[in-house]
Amino acid sequence: MVLDRNDPGRDWGRSALNVSSQGSISAHYEFPFGRSLHGQRSARSLGNLLIRGWQANGIATLLSGFPFTPQLGSNVSGDGDTRNPDRPEVKPSFVGRIVLRNPAQWFNPNAFSLPAAGTYGNLARGTFDGPGLADVDISLAKDSVISERFKLQFRAEFFNILNRTNFDTPNPIVFSNGTVSSTAGLITATATTSRQIQFGLKLLF
Repeated sequence: MVLDRNDPGRDWGRSALNVSSQGSISAHYEFPFGRSLHGQRSARSLGNLLIRGWQANGIATLLSGFPFTPQLGSNVSGDGDTRNPDRPEVKPSFVGRIVLRNPAQWFNPNAFSLPAAGTYGNLARGTFDGPGLADVDISLAKDSVISERFKLQFRAEFFNILNRTNFDTPNPIVFSNGTVSSTAGLITATATTSRQIQFGLKLLF
């Protein structure tokens, strides 16, 4: 969808899924503790059974913010298109940072003004970046051999172990009833949950 079909260039910009920087790291490590069950009698001792078979796994995800576009809260252009909201006008006299990176007000709404009735604002699509994301999940697992056919696996999983607050995208609506909205740029949700821990026991056969 384009804002103005007579001027598609107004919507030239980054994809909504464009992330300028992304990194993913995964790791797996099997602890070299205990003796193999095939061999010495001491390999089947309680102590050996408790310390062998452990492994650690981890996944780290790092993302810069997704593009977002401040919007008007009404159809000032009068084109009747509610699927592709109108964008505001950037004040040429505004000085300072537009993106404040504060969850209470991610962008400064005072940098924008309402375009004249029947016209489109000059703000481009996908101009600004939303909050980034950093998430680390780890797990500890232990395989215990019961017999040739059966194996018991214990898992302890930690999601967002650093308990980092990853903010969701901000409220893009700049104006409400013709005046600056009190919730412009406000972030009311998170993109990931807080730290979560779960334990599991699985029988493999």
